[in-house]
Amino acid sequence: MRSPASTLLAGNLVVHDPALVAGDAVPGGGAGDGTWTVICTGAPEIADGCLQVRRSLDGVRWEAAGTVWERKPEWLREAVPGVRNLWAPELIRHAGTWYLYYAASTFGENRSVIALATNATLDPQDPAYAWVDRGPVIASGPEDDFNAIDPGVVLDDAGTPWMSFGSFWSGIRMVRLHWPDGLRDPDDDGAPRHLADRRRSPNAIEAPYIVARDGAFWLFASQDFCCRGVDSTYSIIVGRAEQVTGPYVDRDRVPMMDGGGTPLLATDGVRIGPGGQAVSGDWLALHHYRGDDDGRFRLEILPLDWSTGWPETAWKDEQ
Repeated sequence: MRSPASTLLAGNLVVHDPALVAGDAVPGGGAGDGTWTVICTGAPEIADGCLQVRRSLDGVRWEAAGTVWERKPEWLREAVPGVRNLWAPELIRHAGTWYLYYAASTFGENRSVIALATNATLDPQDPAYAWVDRGPVIASGPEDDFNAIDPGVVLDDAGTPWMSFGSFWSGIRMVRLHWPDGLRDPDDDGAPRHLADRRRSPNAIEAPYIVARDGAFWLFASQDFCCRGVDSTYSIIVGRAEQVTGPYVDRDRVPMMDGGGTPLLATDGVRIGPGGQAVSGDWLALHHYRGDDDGRFRLEILPLDWSTGWPETAWKDEQ
């Protein structure tokens, strides 16, 4: 049986900032038949910029499966004037409900909002399939020292959900959520916790994704610059903490609050600027820019190897 471990992906791979549900990672994922799902950043010219859906039976060949909505929720237009498309989603399942977090912003500005939608299923053919707008989770503006984009959600040892987020400004931040509504815990009303900071301008770190594994928490992040085609300099780093709120350190014990981060994946030949990552089971999803395709972005899914005690991965052989 084919798998994305060593097989080159095919089909509709026009994906930026993938949220992945691997067919072998989440019981009841997709249609409950091992289907793989990716939801990704929307394109302004398609369905009002709403988040796009891709599906696969084997994680190798991908097909377009529509968009989350045909039009953005109207309240977003007032919350983020000029918003053209929805960004960088996150998918997590709790008590039979899928929670879809996503960002609305404009490039280079921190007037942003992370919002939430929910669904009973990821199968577009299921009569129960419908994404329900649940409104904002957290917002930022010019008066804030953080940027409310790029959400990622992890559960702590007690099952409490925590959302990391952030891009440039003061780096990676975190707030506590609560079930069953999936919104910010009203008792967590202080400044968002600070997890990672490069401590130098322009503080190019974003797209946090935290994984709980082997009694620790692992913070994946993208650093440097995306969205520049063949000139993109994105790469993926990782750090480790004993507690979900940190402190996170890299393999050399350098704190991520002081610019630390163990390299995980970087540019290699025509595969340029990997980042915007998400983890599902032992799979790492990301986008990269193709040096052999005019810098267009493309989905990649790579296996994570934890045998050394730290996550490792490598590009597939394209020869």
